[in-house]
Amino acid sequence: MAACEALEKVKFTLLLFYLWVFLFLSTWTQIGHAQFYSPPEVVIPLRVTDTGGDIKTAEWITYEMNFAGKKHTVRIKNSKYVVSRDFSVFTYSNKGELLQDHPFVQSDCYYRGYVDQDPKSLVTLSTCLGGFHGMLSINNIVYEIKPKNLSTTFEHLLYTMNVKETQSQPTKCGLTEKKAPPYRKFQRKNNTTLMQSSYLGWWIHRWFLELAIVVDHERFVFCGSNVSTVEMEVVLGVGVVDELYNVMDVDMVLVAIEVWNTKNPIGNNSPYSMMVEFCLWKEISFNSRVAHDAAHIIVKQPFCDKRSTYSYFAGVCSYQDNCGLECVVEDGFVWLSVRLSHELGHTLGIFDDEESCTCEQELCIMNEHILPADSFSNCSYGHFFQTVATKKCLYNSPNPEHTVTIKLCGNGVVEDDEECDCGSLKTCVTDPCCFENCTLKAGAKCAFGLCCSNCRFLPLGQVCRAQNGVCDLPEWCNGSSNMCPEDVYVEDGLSCLDKGICYKKRCSDRESHCKHLFGESAKSANHSCYLAVNTQGNRFGHCGFEDTKYKSCDPADVLCGRIQCESVTETPLLGDHNTAYAFPIGNTTCWGTDYHFGMTIPDIGEVKDGTECGLGLMCMNKKCVPFPVWEEACLVDTCNRRGVCNNKHHCHCDPGWAPPNCLEHGHGGSIDSGPPPRRWYWYVFQVLLIWICVLLLCTLCALCLLALLRRRSEKEEEERKEEPVSSVSAVSAASAASAASAASAASVASAGASKAKTPLKTESKVKASPSRETQKGGSVSRGQSRTSVQRK
Repeated sequence: MAACEALEKVKFTLLLFYLWVFLFLSTWTQIGHAQFYSPPEVVIPLRVTDTGGDIKTAEWITYEMNFAGKKHTVRIKNSKYVVSRDFSVFTYSNKGELLQDHPFVQSDCYYRGYVDQDPKSLVTLSTCLGGFHGMLSINNIVYEIKPKNLSTTFEHLLYTMNVKETQSQPTKCGLTEKKAPPYRKFQRKNNTTLMQSSYLGWWIHRWFLELAIVVDHERFVFCGSNVSTVEMEVVLGVGVVDELYNVMDVDMVLVAIEVWNTKNPIGNNSPYSMMVEFCLWKEISFNSRVAHDAAHIIVKQPFCDKRSTYSYFAGVCSYQDNCGLECVVEDGFVWLSVRLSHELGHTLGIFDDEESCTCEQELCIMNEHILPADSFSNCSYGHFFQTVATKKCLYNSPNPEHTVTIKLCGNGVVEDDEECDCGSLKTCVTDPCCFENCTLKAGAKCAFGLCCSNCRFLPLGQVCRAQNGVCDLPEWCNGSSNMCPEDVYVEDGLSCLDKGICYKKRCSDRESHCKHLFGESAKSANHSCYLAVNTQGNRFGHCGFEDTKYKSCDPADVLCGRIQCESVTETPLLGDHNTAYAFPIGNTTCWGTDYHFGMTIPDIGEVKDGTECGLGLMCMNKKCVPFPVWEEACLVDTCNRRGVCNNKHHCHCDPGWAPPNCLEHGHGGSIDSGPPPRRWYWYVFQVLLIWICVLLLCTLCALCLLALLRRRSEKEEEERKEEPVSSVSAVSAASAASAASAASAASVASAGASKAKTPLKTESKVKASPSRETQKGGSVSRGQSRTSVQRK
């Protein structure tokens, strides 16, 4: 009986022991978490509205948070998108089949900023899952913030990462001391050469790192066997890494995530061997699927200890060596970002910091012991400069043509079977034309396109792409589509601006190029300037790049290097990263501009393709070559000298003539440009011109009439002035007439008296006198007067 009781006690004791072991193992992750975090503090972020202060732009959002016994003002703004537009997530089915998904990742829920009163602070947050997920670095203390589960008052948990406690058990990277010396020797050997290539010229420009992340099966299980959780953890972690590398002008672009959700296809004997096997697997199974500059694997393995990260040094851009491994056994994304930022530094050719290296903070990102930090040392900048000079893949921004195009409603891109796509739910709420299910709203005809405005098609003849330069041609809407016609331009090879040649929508002319850079007095320099400067092979004169060096121009190609000008009267004010120089050659001063390899801004001083470089010669890819045979080119006579040929070899007719050959009257344009506006204003002008002519004629007639009336008025005025004299004459004449009448009467009376004495003779004389006066048309009084005189 006693033996049975003893056996029962032993069983009970073993049961308690197994239960304790089970509880210990079940809480292992929490214990691991507690090694790096203090107990969380509950905070409630309170949004406030700025009423002044130093923040003037509306894009900044302000929150107040009380933690660590102090009120902190956090200012954040929406940050750039760190996930490629063609972002892919790869998983595996239970049968081992590869599955590819293109999940929609919101682009408007990532924020970055700082904390007031701490200019060196760093804040990176995400609201994609509701609430704040992210990291705050304040006064050399790193905090992780996440929403509190089931909270109805916007409560968050804030964990403090105790960096000093972790220094006793730091993680150390796998770039061992045995491997470092040969690389450092290589570094010193190449340093002199690179310094001669203008150190400052290579710096201050932007680079792009296309990053792929693989997550092993154990880490997937640790994240609750949830692909979405893994995806968000990686996205947030890469977002922090992108923020850290932003000071070096490096953009991290996440192009793909692969989750080994069923099993690991490689061995896991040790961190180094697993990294080597991962690189081999990637070369065989991953490189052909995803274009990338670097790929790292996140693991949670039993071997994860103090030295738990490995990567090939300076392996970026090499599909065989651009890989690395990071052990992440903690919950959350903060330690993922800490270790990934360090190992990516090695991938980019950055060594661990030595004792002489310094940075703005107490700890630097490339410290030999991997600990939370947010700044690079002076040594890291120098190492990165040397690597980036030789890695061409970092100069190319991500090309969406190299990856699979996402076809998903809600990605902001209109694809097959979609009438529109307004993007996220937030943007769709304010979109007047498009529903969130990618269909048009009632009454809407369109939701996008150059020929769409206010959900309606623009009218026929409305310009949708204006002419840009003498070698470009305009396009117009057709009134029934939201899309603008394809961009067309003047056919290559046609002359422009006297000595220029149209090529790819641009008039390449040396004279106008110099005037644009140095003013109206400038002109293209003589051949000696081009020969002296462009054969130097430096940033002031060259014919492109060869590997990492400037390539000097061959004597036959000097006119196709950098533009050289003369007759410059004043120094121009150029934009950032552009420098003007003056180079004396004999009695001539050659003027030009420099250009740094790696800049993302256009080179304003290069001779453009299509520029004339001799009789029948033109510049093409920094070479002076004969004019190519323009295939299927239409001739000037094809358009009957009433238009020009476009790049599709069709006539673009002048206003007043119709395509295709500009023979008949019409409205201009081409069969490719869309219908130009109906020239109703031309007809209105013609009608107005006719009316103007009529009005002018009427005005002339009116003026003539007025002149005639004025002349008549003047004549009448003159007659009125002569009227008094005429009146006196009339009175005298009247008096004379009265006297004559009286005399006549007297004469008649005398004649009557004399008639009695001599009737025959007197009668004969009286009869003869009237007859004679009547024939002569004289007055009776005058005849009578003469009769009277004769009788006397």
